[in-house]
Amino acid sequence: MDDATVEALGMLSKTLEYTERARGHLYAVHQMTGGADRMLAEAVRMLRQAGHGEQADGVERELLGRDVVPGMWTHQLIEAYDETYYRVSTALEERVRQDPAAGRRPVAEAEMQHAARSRRRRPTLS
Repeated sequence: MDDATVEALGMLSKTLEYTERARGHLYAVHQMTGGADRMLAEAVRMLRQAGHGEQADGVERELLGRDVVPGMWTHQLIEAYDETYYRVSTALEERVRQDPAAGRRPVAEAEMQHAARSRRRRPTLS
């Protein structure tokens, strides 16, 4: 395989790695926002217990269980990302890789590994 193809496929592979990381960050946002919402429910309960029902009602009404963007909770953001971007990205990367790389991945890293092993196996001149 020529160097330009290896480099292009390496860049394509790198984009997939970034896409995977972005998806992981969405899961982190989902988990952290869900945790914050559960803590908020506890704060509302505690405010009520401390005799601050009006403030508790305000927090509950204005923030508890609120959409993070209009019409969506965090799990819906992940679902939309998966359907709109992630699945397309992974399918496209695999489809592009099929012809020049016969489906092998990651090509650039495999070549680096092969080169490193070849250097190690060469006898040294003493």
